[in-house]
This record gives sequence, C-alpha cells and structure tokens, in this order.
Amino acid sequence: MPLLQAPGSGLSALPPLSLYIHIPWCIQKCPYCDFNSHRLKPDTDEAAYINALLADLQHELPHIWGRPVDTVFIGGGTPSVFSAESISRLLSGVRALVRLQPEAEITLEANPGTFEQARFQGYAEAGITRLSLGIQSFDNAKLHALGRIHNGDEARAAIEAALAIFPRVNTDLMYALPHQTPEEARRDAETALSFGVTHISAYHLTMEPNTPFGRIPPPGIPEEDAAYTIEQAVHHTLLAAGFERYETSAFAKNGQQCRHNLNYWQFGDYIGIGAGAHGKISSHSGITRTTRARHPRSYLAAMQGNPADAVERFQVASSELPFEFMLNAMRLTDGVPARLFQERTGHSLATIAHPLQEAARLGLIDPDPTLLRPTERGQRYLNDLLQLFL
Repeated sequence: MPLLQAPGSGLSALPPLSLYIHIPWCIQKCPYCDFNSHRLKPDTDEAAYINALLADLQHELPHIWGRPVDTVFIGGGTPSVFSAESISRLLSGVRALVRLQPEAEITLEANPGTFEQARFQGYAEAGITRLSLGIQSFDNAKLHALGRIHNGDEARAAIEAALAIFPRVNTDLMYALPHQTPEEARRDAETALSFGVTHISAYHLTMEPNTPFGRIPPPGIPEEDAAYTIEQAVHHTLLAAGFERYETSAFAKNGQQCRHNLNYWQFGDYIGIGAGAHGKISSHSGITRTTRARHPRSYLAAMQGNPADAVERFQVASSELPFEFMLNAMRLTDGVPARLFQERTGHSLATIAHPLQEAARLGLIDPDPTLLRPTERGQRYLNDLLQLFL
C-alpha cells in the first residue's frame, strides 16, 4: 500500500487498485436486468471496441501512475459474446499499459450457452483465471420466465466444461422467482453444489425500475414472507455444504472469495473503463469517482476522437465518505477492521461514533470497537442499519 505524497485528503495510504472492464452487449437483454447492456447486432465491431477500451485505459494512466493492479473483472452485458482472440488482445494491451500483478485474479462473466462454451479454452489461454457463469436456475420453466436463452442442460454442461478448464468458477443463482417454492430453490442450490464449485452468488430477484419486470411484474412473484422462506432455504443449503456467506449475496469455500469484489466492499480503488463503467480513485486531494458515456456509440466516438469527452469526473464530498464507506463495508458478513475507516476515508472513527452507538444499541452492529461488523440482525435489516449513517 504505497504512501501518499501529500496529506490534503487525510488519507494515510492508497488502497489496493482493481480494473473493471465493461462489455455492454448481450445476445438478448433479460427483462429483469437494469445493467448497461444492449442487444448484440451483426455489425458490432469487436476490434473497434477493444481499441476503444485500450485508449480509455491509456487516458486514465496519469491518475494511477505506478500503482499495481491486483484484480481485473470483465463484466457486462455478456463479455463471452466476444471472441477469445478479442479477449486475448484486450488483456495483452492491459498488461502493456499497467502493472498487472503476476498473481492477479482475472474474471470473465459468461453465459452458459453452447456458443460461449466453445470459447472457454481460448479464454483461459488469454489469461482468464476465474469464470463467472450466469446460471440463475437449472429449471427450464424458471429460465423461460426469466427470459434466459439457455436451458438447464446447457447450464449443467457449462459448469462441467468450466471446471475442467478454469481453476476457479462462480455460478450465479437467482431465487424468489415466479411461482418458485422453497424446495425448487433448494434444488437449484443443491444442483450447483453437486458439481463441486467453490463460489456461488445467490441473488434475490428484484423488480428494478425502468425494466420490463419493473413496469409489469410477472405473475407469481412470491410475497415478502414467502420470499424470505425461499431465501433461507437457499442460504441454509449453502451453509450446510461448508460455504461461508462472506457478503450479502456471496457464498464461498474457505479461500475462494472473489478478490475483486472484496476490494469494492472494503472501499478499495478501481479503474472503470468501457461504456457506462464507473470508477473510484483515491489521491492526495481526495476521492474521485468517474463515469463513462453509457451508449456504446457515444463511447466509441469519443474514444476514437477525444477520450475526455466520454469521461465525467467528480470529487466525492468529504461529508459523504463515511456513508459511502459503510454502504460497502456493511455488505461483508465479517465486516472490516475499524482502522480501515480512517485509512480509506481520511476521517476519524469519532466521526461516526453516534450512529455506531445507536446501531449497537439496536443490535444491528457488533459492539467490538476494533471491528465494523454487522450482526445477523444487521445483515437482515441492512437498510435500517445504513440509514443511521446518512
């Protein structure tokens, strides 16, 4: 953790640095998805977008000179719609531009369809060390209700293929699906576990605004109490299999946590490149957040001309940093060491002494002064806990 050269921000050291790369295309956009994604068109130019990503990263270099990059996450969209050759050229360019650590975790999100499976070996040869599969369910009826284009057999085949190639594989599961029972949700979790995966992300289906499901929810969505029963069935199944719930929606065997996401939740820094990507960079003057132009066409045009036109930068107000820190850290089951608050925000822990006392009184946070850790009650009522720090 290199020391800062000036004390203006109150930060004593720079946090670890990650790189997020956004590839915004999907074969078909799912009706529940509110991510920046667009339907893949036949004339989508992979080479032009890879060039844009590398121009974007080069433009960002003055803000992170000399800092090593510990993790890379290629998300979307569905990055596996890009060829292995494109991913290889992307990662070669990244290695040429930044100090990518020799043991860096490099994750790629992929869909389970047979089209993507044929590319898995090429992705591994390009340098991908961790594959994250968007399984969601193994039940064909549930997949159809979610608007997914793969089926249960393809999901099973994808996990088997991935485990034969990649040292680390994550499977995304979704629960509280239309007409889903606790037993059906448990069966999905058990099926994923049967392959021997060591990381499972389990998400509650939510009706996000500005999505088809947000506008017209599908019939059969479980009511709150039923959804909680389904959630508990999934969680208990994963915990009984020796998984640790280390984050609100993430479960892993010991030592298999996603290092990239841990850096987010520990309020680390990350470069965000690609259409719609977000970043967070600390410096002697404070913490800056960045946002790229959302639409691929606008993003490409800027990167081919003046990259600065696609990047919005703003310094986070010092008064907002305590809440931002807690918003991330309280997602972690084990929380973070209390000293990290001052290291990552530049504020004394005394800044949040009152809300901490109130949270402890309500049984939402561990009273241990050396930790910032939510209790089991705090995890369940996370929004109530976070409200105290606003």
